[in-house]
Amino acid sequence: MTAQPPPPGYPPQQPAGQAPDNYLVWSILATLFCCLPFGIVAIVKSTQVSGLWAQGQYAEAQAAADAAKKWVKWSVIAAVVSAVLYGIVLAIIAMTADTSTPAALAAML
Repeated sequence: MTAQPPPPGYPPQQPAGQAPDNYLVWSILATLFCCLPFGIVAIVKSTQVSGLWAQGQYAEAQAAADAAKKWVKWSVIAAVVSAVLYGIVLAIIAMTADTSTPAALAAML
């Protein structure tokens, strides 16, 4: 015998657990200190979590939380890769700079 669905007009039963973490703080920090475009997407996904949970769309709320976490990670990865590439470019420029004259040395400072 299968369980009957609730009558129309009644909200679905809430799962036993709590609402998923929305990663809003991490999204804001990633936006400020890492990669702005990816951080904005993470903020949008983070703000959807609580609303979806309150509407009873528990799977969608979990999916939004997972997406927010994914975008925060990509934001941090993009910032680290950018910083490494920037460091490499600066090192190459420093190694190829003309340091034979005092004017060249003063221009680098």
